[in-house]
Amino acid sequence: MTDATHTLRRYFDAFNAGDVDAMLAELSDDVAHHVNEGKVRRGKAAFAEFCAHMSHCYAEELTDIVLFSAQDGTRAAAEFTVNGTYLQTDPGLPDAHGQTYCLPGGSFMTLQDGKISRVTTYYNLADWLQQVS
Repeated sequence: MTDATHTLRRYFDAFNAGDVDAMLAELSDDVAHHVNEGKVRRGKAAFAEFCAHMSHCYAEELTDIVLFSAQDGTRAAAEFTVNGTYLQTDPGLPDAHGQTYCLPGGSFMTLQDGKISRVTTYYNLADWLQQVS
């Protein structure tokens, strides 16, 4: 495993543990967070706010995680399955009443000095909407 994949492993292990502080420890201070269907958020504070919102509305666990990295360690990716429960209505989305969902997802990262400086996350929103509607 490369240093980049070790960093990603720690990041995704922290995600599955619900440990936002451990996730933040893997990010650069100026991280650019490109969310699916959303605006780019910059910095650890914005990332932490996003995580707080997500944990309020959703309970998710990632399984079947496969990590990839460039030989120079500056870019990496993960493919996974998102297993979730829709807990609280997210504004602009269907009403939540404990619906479960399972969808493929992926994240693409840039790393600098051993820290994740960009996170781009993808999942199929239409698939998710169909599962929770």
